[in-house]
Parts: sequence; structure tokens; C-alpha cells
Amino acid sequence: MSGWTWLWLAWIAWFLLVEGMALFNSNPGDTLSEHVWAWFGTQRRKPGEPERRRSGWTQIRRVILLSFMVWLTVHFLTGGWA
Repeated sequence: MSGWTWLWLAWIAWFLLVEGMALFNSNPGDTLSEHVWAWFGTQRRKPGEPERRRSGWTQIRRVILLSFMVWLTVHFLTGGWA
């Protein structure tokens, strides 16, 4: 295995460790998903909260997230074609 493979495996192991710790302590806002939802304005409102106004900036962030996720999926599924 190359050095790059070892580095990617170490990165994945580190991610799993951090995410596992976040899942284990189950505090709000500590997992990667919760951070992405906050960063891109997709978090749901809590019961009893007033509806949030979606700004243009929120919509742009959501389009960026969607575009990246579509590209990444196509990139992985086509072997790097896209």
C-alpha cells in the first residue's frame, strides 16, 4: 500500500473516532450531519418555534450543497468521469 492509502485510512479512522464520540455523547450539534445542517441552513425547526424565513443566502448554500453532493455521487459511481 502506498503512503497515500495509509493517509486516507488514517483520515477515515480519525473521522470514525470523532463521529463515534459525537454519537456516543449525543449532545445537540456535535455530529457531522448536524454541522452540515447548520452550515447549509437545512436544520428543522423545533416544535413551538416560529417558522424560519429562508433568505437568498440560505438558498444559495443549499444549492451549493446539493450540487456538491450530486457531483460527488456521479464522480464516485462513474469512476471519475465527472
